[in-house]
Amino acid sequence: MRQVVLLVLDLGFVCLATLFALILRENFEVSATRFFDFIPYLIATVALAALIFPGLGLNRTIWRFSTRPDYVRIVAATLAVVVGATSLTFAYDRLDGVARSLPFLQCLMCQAFLVGARVLHKMSHDARQNRKVSAAFLQLADKEPQSSVLIVGISKLVEAYLQAIAELAPGRIKVAGIVGKADRHVGRFVATHPVLGVPEEIEAILDSLDVHGVRVDRIVIASPTHALTACEREALLGVERARGIFLQFLAEDLRLYSDQPKAGAAIRQSSQAAALTFEIRPAELKLIARRQYWTLKRAIDIVAAMGLFVICLPVMVVAAVFVIGSVGFPVLFWQQRPGLGGRPFRVYKFRTMKSAYASNGRRLPDKERVSRTGVLMRRLRLDELPQLFNILRGDMSFIGPRPLLAIEQSDGLRARLLVRPGLTGWAQVVGGRDISAEDKAALDVWYVRNASLALDLEIMARTIPMVLFGERISRHLIEQAWRDLKDGGVLKGDLPYDISNGLQIGSYPV
Repeated sequence: MRQVVLLVLDLGFVCLATLFALILRENFEVSATRFFDFIPYLIATVALAALIFPGLGLNRTIWRFSTRPDYVRIVAATLAVVVGATSLTFAYDRLDGVARSLPFLQCLMCQAFLVGARVLHKMSHDARQNRKVSAAFLQLADKEPQSSVLIVGISKLVEAYLQAIAELAPGRIKVAGIVGKADRHVGRFVATHPVLGVPEEIEAILDSLDVHGVRVDRIVIASPTHALTACEREALLGVERARGIFLQFLAEDLRLYSDQPKAGAAIRQSSQAAALTFEIRPAELKLIARRQYWTLKRAIDIVAAMGLFVICLPVMVVAAVFVIGSVGFPVLFWQQRPGLGGRPFRVYKFRTMKSAYASNGRRLPDKERVSRTGVLMRRLRLDELPQLFNILRGDMSFIGPRPLLAIEQSDGLRARLLVRPGLTGWAQVVGGRDISAEDKAALDVWYVRNASLALDLEIMARTIPMVLFGERISRHLIEQAWRDLKDGGVLKGDLPYDISNGLQIGSYPV
């Protein structure tokens, strides 16, 4: 039934586009005689569209997930319809009453209407999702973590599985990518998901995803077991043994969720970090949520990000040129990180490092990968300029806890995710890179409880000398944060060091 409704909608858009093309051609002056002469051409157009559109699958796509291949099919379908309608009408009455330029205008209008409807629907869906995230301010996502899967195979079963995820598990299953059957599939897309390689390259694919902060929890194999070659089976089983990633054979087991424990879900944080827990009481959280500053803060973010984007655009162009000259394409690098409420988003930076692997497949250490230009860009924080786009989208703020990799974000530190992550924050200006992960978490949670315009202005003021002269550790402010969290009942457990005696278990010396 849904496909019929979508087909009717598309035919309605074709009808409107064709009539609009006629109105444009006649300079908005269409006489009754001209319109009646035009009816045979309109009927031929709609009839052919009703046959061609289902044949090319235009009514089988999900509009909110439409992508470039869907738009290419629309272009091909409208061309076929216009050529067919012109031929039929010419055979019927030699296009009597139809201007010769009309089919060209009609083709453009049909493409604009059909593609535009899908793009607008997709943008509307994205906007609703962003509003849901904004509405979840100062709320953590459900404790059930998002599962990241890698799909092996390209078939109708994969298409059905992707549709099932979209309908039955939105936000709960993230598709990291597709592993194709042959090299010709690599680089192409399956319902917006990229084909990353072939099964024999599964180790390299997982390493590449790991560089981007995407950790695969489960590999879903859509091909029947007997259809896999011995080499492919050995590569997949080797990943299961070496990395502890659960293999789900979809052809034999059609469950969306595995009820077996995920062997690859072991937490790799240190025992000290796992023991720490920060929990803001519900009563205090309500008081924090009522602060009017949050609305002002978001407004400042939008205005400042737009202004800085315009001002910094020449700098970003120059930086992009230097990136191309030093490390090559692509210019931007992204990593998936937990954002507001723990919901993942992509944080963008200019690339400062070469490929993670040498030509012989050896993983390169960071010291060999960072370019001289990259060192300077990191020192001046120029590599983070693309995050202005993240701020405009609402993924980030100028001030807030820095977004961590998912593997670094333990459940005990989830309180730092109650606000949008920031370009700079209290932990960066008070401690920087050299303090321990526990101290950074304490400073971030302290910021969540004390965020205000005055504090944000102080952070901005401290950020400028930090960028120009380097990071400095303010131990007394770190100790103050620990005391406040302990006295406020936010810290569950013992302090990581005895503040009164100055005995520290951090990463910087006493």
